[in-house]
Amino acid sequence: MNPAPARGRIDVSRAGGVLTLTLAHAGKLNALTAGMWRALATAMRDAANLPDLRAVVIRGAGGHFAAGADIGEFPVERSGVEAVRRYHEQVIAPALRAIDDCPWPTVALVQGACVGGGLEIACCCDLRIAARSTRVGAPIARLGFPMAPAELAGLLAVAGRAVALELLLEGRILDAAEALAKGLLTRVVDDAELEAELARTLARIAAGAPLAATLNKRMVRRLQRPEPLQEAELAAFFSYSDTRDHREGVAAFLEGRPPVFGGDASPSRIEEDR
Repeated sequence: MNPAPARGRIDVSRAGGVLTLTLAHAGKLNALTAGMWRALATAMRDAANLPDLRAVVIRGAGGHFAAGADIGEFPVERSGVEAVRRYHEQVIAPALRAIDDCPWPTVALVQGACVGGGLEIACCCDLRIAARSTRVGAPIARLGFPMAPAELAGLLAVAGRAVALELLLEGRILDAAEALAKGLLTRVVDDAELEAELARTLARIAAGAPLAATLNKRMVRRLQRPEPLQEAELAAFFSYSDTRDHREGVAAFLEGRPPVFGGDASPSRIEEDR
């Protein structure tokens, strides 16, 4: 009897303040099934509500990040106009939005294939730490379709118009050095150094105040919209000055010691911190 075919999954693990989501689809370079997209969306939404979390890492199993979507599912998941639109708007888009909406710093640990949907996931993360083995691209035009709007938005935000169009129109696969030069990756290290660099990255994130990280992410997103900030938004932002972590950071600097942050989750905790 032949064994059942491997099914893709999202493995979730937590060590201290770091939640790790691993894209796993054996034998298919972690190609993303519809079930994996849905599981990723659920895991990221759950992560947003976890207490005392400091960062979320998204990585792939078996030496690769993700080689796009599982094309073998297309005849079922994407057959006809309505099904195609549903697949992109109700399966993929919610997962990418959940990554983008995450209040905690997100890190894509990238190696091997990072193509199509894999690149879309990486672009929604705050940082992309990559091994030199990484290969980046979106050659979907060879499959006869464009990149859906909700997916293109993330690539465009990271790559800009020129690089996004280069990837989509030419379908080229870039090596890590070129992807870094074009702004698609944050840092590139030797494959043997990838785990150590991840540990250093997470340590640097953990050294900062959690509320500061959340507010920085929120304000970066807000400033991408053209309308000016309203008074209520400014008041909410500057209310961080009454939090325990802000007082601790200043006191630690003046006393010449490392800060010990309590992890204020939001400005709504001001009253209980006083």
